[in-house]
Parts: sequence; structure tokens; C-alpha cells
Amino acid sequence: MTSAIGVVIGDDGLARPAWAATDPLLREYYDTEWGMPVRDEQGVFERLSLEAFQSGLSWVTILRKRPAFRAAFHGFDPEVVAQYTDAQVERLMADAGIVRNLRKIRATISNAAATIRLRDEGGLAELVWSFQPAVTPEPEVLTDIPTQSPESVALAKALRAKGFVFVGPTTMFALMEAIGIVDTHLVASHRRGTSGVWPAE
Repeated sequence: MTSAIGVVIGDDGLARPAWAATDPLLREYYDTEWGMPVRDEQGVFERLSLEAFQSGLSWVTILRKRPAFRAAFHGFDPEVVAQYTDAQVERLMADAGIVRNLRKIRATISNAAATIRLRDEGGLAELVWSFQPAVTPEPEVLTDIPTQSPESVALAKALRAKGFVFVGPTTMFALMEAIGIVDTHLVASHRRGTSGVWPAE
């Protein structure tokens, strides 16, 4: 993938970034989910968890394992995950379907408990969305897309203050992209401005 190029026109005539142009799974994810608003607690918790597991790995690796992740973590229900015991951690570490990283597994359990604690203050989704910026990037090529922003730095700090871990500024910017808080679709992409959160231009 050459990040300096703009969109690639697919065999369906639609313009996408190079990363979403070939692999069928990535293409489906890009066309139907990435950048669309997620505003419910469980949905935001799942994506926050998967972004943490993705750290150091390719997103397609996580996407291919997503069904196994959902099965292993009880659909990312914070109520259930927060109650995981050492036996559950051992079960997860033995599950070849997911990324078996002890620190990330324990972080997901800790973050589930932190998610529940946040309910008294409006909830995880409300906190994350409160960091929506006034403007969104307008990238023409992939190299125009930042890897973090002042808002993602502030969000990471706020989440850490609430007991969350594995929530660095770069990971939080990726979360903000994934759930529609910012629109980093390339300007010429067929998905630009389709979230309903940001206009196409």
C-alpha cells in the first residue's frame, strides 16, 4: 500500500482508500461500518477493546478474529466482562481464536469495570463523544490523515483518570475514526460524509 496515493477505483466503480480496496473483509468493513456513529455503551466498549488489542498488529488481523473475540468476551458486555476471574483469564489465554496477550486481556477486564463506574457520570459513550472536535480532517491522501489529535490526547487523559488502560492518544484517535467522531475518509472516497455526523465538504 502506498500511502501517498489517493483513492482507488474498485471494480464496482466506487472510490476507496488503498487499504480498503482489495481485501474483501476490509472492503466490507469500510463500506458498511467504519466511520459510522456508535453511541451505545456496549458498542463503544467493544471498539475500545478491539483497538487496544490491535495495538502493534494490523487491523485486518483483529477483524478476522472479531467473531472469536465476541464469543470469548461474551459480546463485550461490560457487566459480564468486569466479573471475569483468574479462571476466565486462563480460558482467554488458551483461546487460539483471539490475540492471547495477558496485558491486553487484563486491560479489557479493568476497562469493563471502569465502564460500569462511568455510568454514574453519564456513561462511556457520552464521555468519548464529548471530545468530538469542531472540525474534522479533510485528507486527500492517506499521509494527510493524522495519527492523533488534541482531542484524542485529551480523551486518553480523561479515560486514564477514570481508570482505563491501553487508551493512548493514537489508539483513541483510531477509535474516534472508527465510531464517527471524526471523518477521515479521503475527500474523494464514496464514504466521505456518509455518517450523518459530518458533511461531505
